[in-house]
Amino acid sequence: MRAVRYVTEALNHLSDEEIHQIRETKLINQLKYCYRNSEFYQKKFKEVGIVPQDIRSIEDYLKLPVLMDKDQERLSQQESMERFGHPFGMHLCASPDDIALTATTSGTTGIPTFTYTLAQQDLDKVSDGVASMLNYARISQGDRMLFSHALGVYATSAVLPGIRQAGILPIDVDVRAGTEAILQYAKMTNPQAAMMTPSLAEHLIGKSLELHQQPVGDLNLSALFTVGEIAISIPEVKQKIEEAYGCRVYDWIGPIGGTIAYSCDSDDYHGMHCVTPDYDLYPYDLVDPATQQPIDIVNGAIGEVIYTSLDRLAAPMLRMASGDIVQVFTTPCPGCGFKGMRVKVVGRSDDMLIVKGVNVYPAAIKQVITTYAPDVTGEMRIVLDQEPPLVKPPLKVKLEFGPDMDRNALPQLEARIKEQLSRNVRVNPEIIWCPPGTLEKSMAKTPVFEKDY
Repeated sequence: MRAVRYVTEALNHLSDEEIHQIRETKLINQLKYCYRNSEFYQKKFKEVGIVPQDIRSIEDYLKLPVLMDKDQERLSQQESMERFGHPFGMHLCASPDDIALTATTSGTTGIPTFTYTLAQQDLDKVSDGVASMLNYARISQGDRMLFSHALGVYATSAVLPGIRQAGILPIDVDVRAGTEAILQYAKMTNPQAAMMTPSLAEHLIGKSLELHQQPVGDLNLSALFTVGEIAISIPEVKQKIEEAYGCRVYDWIGPIGGTIAYSCDSDDYHGMHCVTPDYDLYPYDLVDPATQQPIDIVNGAIGEVIYTSLDRLAAPMLRMASGDIVQVFTTPCPGCGFKGMRVKVVGRSDDMLIVKGVNVYPAAIKQVITTYAPDVTGEMRIVLDQEPPLVKPPLKVKLEFGPDMDRNALPQLEARIKEQLSRNVRVNPEIIWCPPGTLEKSMAKTPVFEKDY
């Protein structure tokens, strides 16, 4: 198996300490650049009571408070619209004329933000990372890629230039066109690879048989790239998708600081490999999601990851709270030998629930549930009767039983699931059984919660 490598080739021949020094130099230069070119960051530094010259190391920098979150980004965006007539925020450090691409967040937690605002240099770096990922999966010039995400001004659109830069033809089919269109274009164009959410990948497994009486394996994909949900890190989900499509599925993430991370070509999941440490501090900056206090970076550490751009022109992020709760691995990858840092996404800080004083992430419940397939389908919803994070016990969880499951055996199955959830997640939920197909899987991101408040 090939080892994953850093995108910047020179880094593959340097020690961890030498890479740390490169990141440190880039950080100090990025701080000076932001201070010179952004009122937003000038005010932030003034509030903290320092100037960039006071920061002499990464360790100095990590002592600063979190400087930005989604709410502050929206306020920055609102101010730039009112004062300058553009939505790119007061943290924009370049002229709006120099923006080569912009893309927004989904807006699922509020007004969409133009977080993915890139100058040409920024876009080139992201594209290099995307091209590197495709090359690792042996998708190369002349191949075709079925690209099934929400198209338009959305985050995933930022990777299309990288696909094209690699000489790969993206077959763009907006998920809103529906399952039939996606499968039709796939059959017509015979792509070698595909990009989509794990929800859509699972959805197509059944729909291909229903609509065309053909398994998705007949698409003959060589690689499948999924993003946006916690799924591939769950062994049962990874195995289900890989067996159905007959190819390797790669979990990947493109954090807003500019970095790229993806999983390796291993049967077992060993996290997403951070291949662009010279683009962003990710994932070196972790904080406790409740207190925002720093967490030491040791193998297996879990915390909210904070974004900081290291070499970005248009809209750099400095200590930006991501909301992503990740587990960081610092040892070489057991699968491919990659020497850099790896991450496994645990959940979202805004998805965290507190049940009788216990912090509960939906992904942890999902991981337990999927081990009971085929007695369950794996689909679940957490029913909330009041606004989170506090939940009045018991936590209500809707589960689909499997198509061949004897309903008379559900009480015994429920007892086993609840026992394991109590042991692994420290929660004793009320399980609400649903027939298979009741909890519809989304073609984008399948919702975690059913909100009854």
